[in-house]
Amino acid sequence: MMCSANNLSRRGFLAGTGAMLLGNAFGMKVSNVEPIIDIHQHVHYAARPDDVLVAHQRAMGITHTILLPAGTPAFGTSTHQGKTNGLRAQCAGNDACYSIAQKYPGEFTFGSNEVPDLPDAVQEIEKYLKLGGKVIGELKFGMDCDSKEMQRIYQLAEAYDVPVLMHWQFQMFNYNFERFPKMLEKYPKVNFIGHAQTWWANIDKDHTDQSVLYPKTKVTPGGLTDRLLSDYPNMFGDMSAGSGLLSMTRDEEHAREFLVRHQDKLLYGSDCDDHIGSGAKCQGAQTIAEIRKLAASKAVERKILYDNAQKLFRI
Repeated sequence: MMCSANNLSRRGFLAGTGAMLLGNAFGMKVSNVEPIIDIHQHVHYAARPDDVLVAHQRAMGITHTILLPAGTPAFGTSTHQGKTNGLRAQCAGNDACYSIAQKYPGEFTFGSNEVPDLPDAVQEIEKYLKLGGKVIGELKFGMDCDSKEMQRIYQLAEAYDVPVLMHWQFQMFNYNFERFPKMLEKYPKVNFIGHAQTWWANIDKDHTDQSVLYPKTKVTPGGLTDRLLSDYPNMFGDMSAGSGLLSMTRDEEHAREFLVRHQDKLLYGSDCDDHIGSGAKCQGAQTIAEIRKLAASKAVERKILYDNAQKLFRI
């Protein structure tokens, strides 16, 4: 049973999810449910309690969630003197993500992350990769995308055969997006996943003002993001957050073609700090609905919501 988002208390929501939550709590499988992998979620996102996170994912119909940690709190240039610690959203670190994955095996797994310019960044990331981390990221730091510190992380990803998820935001996180093709060529064995405002704005060939992070105009195919997905086997797209949702709703005609064109490269993610799992405030649920609405076939829908992530992350 899906509860209304209006005036719903945390206690009321947890009670209202009823048998579905009870079954999940005891490890029971819900029959006739199509699996969905959410590749982009956070622990303590905007101070959301852990039990509400778990309930939120179940309410959305997510059967497997990858938790992306923040790095250690730091106060250098890469975290904008500490202003963007916690991925700028109060997100918790490696230990918290690992703990939830241990508590809910099979339902949650975890990534590994660290502030790239800290002296022991590689060692910290490697620690959690050895524990079973499925991805490095979300890399959301104020650094050049081709800096030596970032390249050490790409090299680690190659050694452990895990993807790297990157938050692209003009003049804020992962600078010089236009230079990233060189990294794709230098590290062809590393699978990179693009995410966030600058990544999705650049599906449009006519997107020239990079300071515009949420464009709402019609899309002309052939932007840098579109070309990276087409030209590089090791480039994938994370459809999470408001930017991923907007990439579809701003021009649904283009989105229908885009989903077909990149059906083997697109991955569903929520990146949603909502507490309910439905309704107008839950962008994760809205993104699922938009993919189902625009996918040209059931096969395309299933690739984006499950198959591509299952293959890429070996879940």
